Amino acid sequence: MHILCLGGGPAGLYFALLMKLQNPAHQVTVVERNRPFDTFGWGVVLSDQTLGNLRVADPVSAQLIGDAFNHWDDVEVFFKGRSVRSGGHGFCGIGRKRLLNILQDRCLALGVELVFETDVQDDQAIAAQYQADLVVASDGLNSRIRNRYAETFKPDVELRACRFVWLGTRKTFDAFTFAFEKTEHGWFAAHAYKFDENTSTFIVETPEAVWKAHGLDQMSQEDGIAFCERLFAKYLDGNALMNNATHVRGSAIWIRFPRVVCQRWVHHETVAGKRVPIVLMGDAAHTAHFSIGSGTKLALEDAIDLAKEFSARAEEFSTGRGMDEVLQAYEARRSVEVLKIQNAARNSTEWFENVNRYSSMEIEQFAYSLLTRSQRISHENLRLRDAQWLEGYEAWLSGGPVVPPMLTPFKVRGIELKNRIVCSPMATYSAIDGVPQDFHLVHLGARALGGAAMVMVEMTSPNPEGRITPACTGLWNDEQTAAFKRIVDFVHGQSTAKIGMQLGHSGPKGSTQVGWEDMDEPLPADGPHENWPVISASAVPYGERNQTPQAMTHTHMEALKQQFVDATRRAAAAGFDWLELHCAHGYLLSAFITPLTNLRSDEYGGSIENRCRYPLEVFRAMRAAWPAHLPMSVRISAHDWAPGGNTPDDAIVVARLFKEAGCDVIDVSSGQTTRQARPVYGRMYQTPFADRIRNEVGIQTIAVGAISEVDHVNSIIAAGRADLCALARPHLADPAWTLHEAAKLQSRAVDWPKQYLSGRDQLYRDISKQKELAAQS
Repeated sequence: MHILCLGGGPAGLYFALLMKLQNPAHQVTVVERNRPFDTFGWGVVLSDQTLGNLRVADPVSAQLIGDAFNHWDDVEVFFKGRSVRSGGHGFCGIGRKRLLNILQDRCLALGVELVFETDVQDDQAIAAQYQADLVVASDGLNSRIRNRYAETFKPDVELRACRFVWLGTRKTFDAFTFAFEKTEHGWFAAHAYKFDENTSTFIVETPEAVWKAHGLDQMSQEDGIAFCERLFAKYLDGNALMNNATHVRGSAIWIRFPRVVCQRWVHHETVAGKRVPIVLMGDAAHTAHFSIGSGTKLALEDAIDLAKEFSARAEEFSTGRGMDEVLQAYEARRSVEVLKIQNAARNSTEWFENVNRYSSMEIEQFAYSLLTRSQRISHENLRLRDAQWLEGYEAWLSGGPVVPPMLTPFKVRGIELKNRIVCSPMATYSAIDGVPQDFHLVHLGARALGGAAMVMVEMTSPNPEGRITPACTGLWNDEQTAAFKRIVDFVHGQSTAKIGMQLGHSGPKGSTQVGWEDMDEPLPADGPHENWPVISASAVPYGERNQTPQAMTHTHMEALKQQFVDATRRAAAAGFDWLELHCAHGYLLSAFITPLTNLRSDEYGGSIENRCRYPLEVFRAMRAAWPAHLPMSVRISAHDWAPGGNTPDDAIVVARLFKEAGCDVIDVSSGQTTRQARPVYGRMYQTPFADRIRNEVGIQTIAVGAISEVDHVNSIIAAGRADLCALARPHLADPAWTLHEAAKLQSRAVDWPKQYLSGRDQLYRDISKQKELAAQS
């Protein structure tokens, strides 16, 4: 093949050498606009894992790169006059210029043609000049080729909230160093690491508002750098900060990070009568924030993946076929892998954009939060890296013994939960006329015996019309109250768990089929139950087939509020320990909060404060009727995931309003308020909303959503992202999930105090331990 790489950064150079190595007959050319051995920027970071990938792809260049690396294991965090240091992180730093020099030399040794000082204005013309069969657009962040064919690539470029400047210093740091300094206008963060014998990278970043408040947008380069030197003087030991981007004028050296995502990575053009693919690689295709150090990693691994794909189909190429299949496979696989990194990078980026959110933490938790900010590094992963440091942190968090965070107790008002695990409320569609049955006793009782600190009853309606389906639970009469009291008494008598009631009204999502039928759709005309009229904030149906609800009048609202109060008193009479009001997922109170379904023009519509007015009225009335020593929580949808809907910014307002009304805990979910919702799923994908509400509003939160492992729970609790974790699916698969996971943790031979595993839980632990010992013998 004739391969043309436009852009001589890590992606273009590495792909060129891998293809030449794979088949010396390939004619491979790299065209670069800069002079030989010119580059801008300072050091780049690669993980030990990426180095391993390089060794497999090309041992020769990997050895040269490895020999030039400065390796370190430690991360050190400086915050509020103190520092924390942990080890085992396995990073390598190398000067960007040195890395490119190695790749350039390797390309030349293999016979790759390197063309410098050529600024390509027309990719098609140069493709014709070199008779290219394949054009690799490795022309970086501001890719001309990506922009030229934007209709195909469909790039989405988002400028992030912080300004940052990439500097160097002769101060050599012996750990990857994060330093945080507060000024009268806000926080600045420095990311510093050594990349050669006498030089370190020193990146300074701060939110744009803070940057402007200090007048940095009006300063010269020299004055801006001098400002950073004064601010971080204690870490520089008298060394200056250096700038190698002198070609940039004034404050333009401070940039906002552009997050780049492309829907497609391959475009085809007819060049000199030949169909030529143009494929994106590296920063031209995607970017990942420097705070997780993955830009160069992604570029190199793009090159490895595409070269591997060509190698796997070498036989097809000998017959002139296979190009489309190679490029389709490359795009499909790499776009998914990149998305994983970009999701982690988004979490990391947002952490640094919101340092003030975590500034009330002590450095111990602040450092833990920083280390786990991307949600890729978990609690047990930290243990593998530095067990001694993590056990010290566990002891600090528990206030004494070394205990996994999920097993630390949690107190709200007069209730103490024995650990941080909640069995989520799950619709089971097993009630008769709203009355819970033996199924509910077994379902909730088994999970209470299984070690969860609290089990939550499914959303229960204060009147018959508020049920989601005819098989959902209710709490409007004495028979229902007595049936619930039977379950509560069992939980209290046979376990150390607490039990909570979740009250809610289905609103526009009511009168629908049970979950294993046609979920969220109206009851069938030929079924045993007739559809009942539904109500909502406004006459907006949940879906095309759903009923158009009646907009509630003030009379309706007063009557329903009283029914919520009556159900609250029944819940207290039944002996529940905890009460939650459901204001999420498009049900009635949620329909008031989201602008997608609240179109009212009275005092209950318009601003977010007005939209929350009725849910707050209901909550205050319930709080007044609920025993003062018992906690109340509210479940909200923190993101509608739909255009025009509520965003996480709105969730902060909602949480503050409920906190002022006396709410103790916000149960943070998202979505399901509209069928147009398009959530971005992933591990713990809703936890960042709980994190933000907890640490900005100053209210305790419950994290929910794709939390499936004990490692997830420990990380969330230890980092202060939430105070409790509610899990559904793990408890469906294993009612004793908490006990079994605790037994696995106990097998590490940590001798926890008995209060963490008491009563029946202690018995389960002993049984598990006996089984384990028997298996070992």
